[in-house]
Amino acid sequence: MGRRHRNHVFMPHAYVFPGGRVDRADNTLQPASDLPADVFARLQRGANPTRARAIATAAVRETFEETGLLMGTEDDTAPSGYRPHLGTLDYFFRAITPPGRSRRFDARFLVAEAADLTGKIGKGDGELLDVEFRSLDDARALDIAGITRIALAEFERWIAEPYKPDPERIVPLSKFLRGRYYITPE
Repeated sequence: MGRRHRNHVFMPHAYVFPGGRVDRADNTLQPASDLPADVFARLQRGANPTRARAIATAAVRETFEETGLLMGTEDDTAPSGYRPHLGTLDYFFRAITPPGRSRRFDARFLVAEAADLTGKIGKGDGELLDVEFRSLDDARALDIAGITRIALAEFERWIAEPYKPDPERIVPLSKFLRGRYYITPE
């Protein structure tokens, strides 16, 4: 996690996970390893195959840009200078902001083992400050948004369950309706 810069219009100073929007290049970048079939299937519940892969590619790119940690293989022939490793990603949570907000997002939360990353943490582009790995308890003690608290709770639930590749596994979806957050299956 890292703290958003004070100059951000949306959630300045808040601690967040690295992430952002899918760029056009994320649609065409060839990965070094593809998504596990079950993860790819779950991402496709809310996106076509090209978009599903681009979401995962964007997660790797945004993590690299914002933290300095790369989950990929350097490749001078790739437009980005690397090819992302998508093969160890898992998809555990999705959140959609309520309608009528000035800033909206439809975020997919993906996770990978820290051992799969290379680089030096905190050497990103400066969009996130105070970037470091944090325990769940330390993360909850930070200035985080309600949706980040929900994502942490879903992550804690995800790590408590033994992993089994399953394209039918439920991905919790957080929606905000009538003044309350609701968690439903995606």
